[in-house]
Amino acid sequence: MLSSIRFDMRAPASGPASPVELYQATLDMAAWADRVGIGSVVLSEHHGAEDGFLPSPVVAAAAIAGRTERITITIGALLLPLHDPVRVAEDLAVLDLLSGGRVSTVLGLGYREEEYAMFGAPWEGRGAHFDECIRVLLDAWSGEPFEHRGRMIRVTPRPGTDLRAMTFVGGRSPRAARRAARFGLPFFPDSGDPALRAEYERACREHGRRPGLVITPETQVHYLFVSEDPEGYWDRIGPHLLHEALTYGSWQPEGSRSSAATDATTIEELRSGDLFTVLRPDDAVRWATGRPVLLLYPLCGGLPPEVAWESLHLVEHEVLPRLQKG
Repeated sequence: MLSSIRFDMRAPASGPASPVELYQATLDMAAWADRVGIGSVVLSEHHGAEDGFLPSPVVAAAAIAGRTERITITIGALLLPLHDPVRVAEDLAVLDLLSGGRVSTVLGLGYREEEYAMFGAPWEGRGAHFDECIRVLLDAWSGEPFEHRGRMIRVTPRPGTDLRAMTFVGGRSPRAARRAARFGLPFFPDSGDPALRAEYERACREHGRRPGLVITPETQVHYLFVSEDPEGYWDRIGPHLLHEALTYGSWQPEGSRSSAATDATTIEELRSGDLFTVLRPDDAVRWATGRPVLLLYPLCGGLPPEVAWESLHLVEHEVLPRLQKG
């Protein structure tokens, strides 16, 4: 079974945990995940959010790499058009060297116009700008000089691994699938729509390439929490999960929805929905058995670390050993 733990460092003002506490807990929980055999850490990027959503995933990934030894780290997604691509190329090359090749990156176009405005990035024509940025990354990682906007650029040191194989194009549209194929990069849609995989594979063949890796959520994203008292645990974590659901849901573009989004607007709807589950250890083992991936989101919505650790300790001692035996 694949397994993953996600962090975005939201710290809503209504929550009891401070950003300092949540960031330190993230490092501790990443080290815990590394020790108990969780497969990957996932980080995301957004800007200007009232709850302090993580704006610097490359920095966070470097800190996590320093606290871990084997776990892979995925930045999903890095909003490339908001940044200087030469600087990103350097940062990701250094991160690759520091982590021993354990970091993969999903390049995202982004969908919040206010983030583009914050960085002075062009909203109109953003697709073409994204293409230009991707080309800069690929040219930069060769280690050879190249021209960009009339300037000669050379990025050193070269990454220690082939970052083309570790860098995905993200998105939830046929255009995103075609973009990944055009650049010869793997594809990481945030929707399980099989038509996206088909369009990617078709476009790869059109460009004379063998289709690359596609990682896609085959079903709705479903996060697990474990408690000996699920009813009482829901009472404590419900407001935090609802904050996440409402905030993320409000960001979704009209007519499109991520597999990690929900239409729930109350805690009761969340409890009966398909995004979060709280189960006793025995039930969690039965629930997880046969699933393709186990997803953990311990600090969701600024959940206090001491409350989050209750679930993680049960995952470590009561759930993972039985899943790993099976």
